[in-house]
Amino acid sequence: MSGTSKTRGASRKRYSQEYRIEALLLSNRVGVKEAARQLELHESQLYGWRLKAQAERNQSDTEREQATEIARLKRQLADQAEELAIVKKAAAYFAKSLK
Repeated sequence: MSGTSKTRGASRKRYSQEYRIEALLLSNRVGVKEAARQLELHESQLYGWRLKAQAERNQSDTEREQATEIARLKRQLADQAEELAIVKKAAAYFAKSLK
């Protein structure tokens, strides 16, 4: 259910959406403190997941579509910025070699 990924030198667990839903259902049945203890999570993690789930339920379809489009455009912008940096370095290299 969980995987690890490296961020800034520390490993960080990633939990699937299904795991989060099950954890929230458990926390509703037995309480956040007990659920966190059983699942070996921090209580704050469960509270954060709960807030995020509540915010997602409150979003309209239009807001979700806009958020998805914004995320896509941000990724595209980051990719293009990276490509531009590569082109600038190549241009500087070739300009230097022509002198």
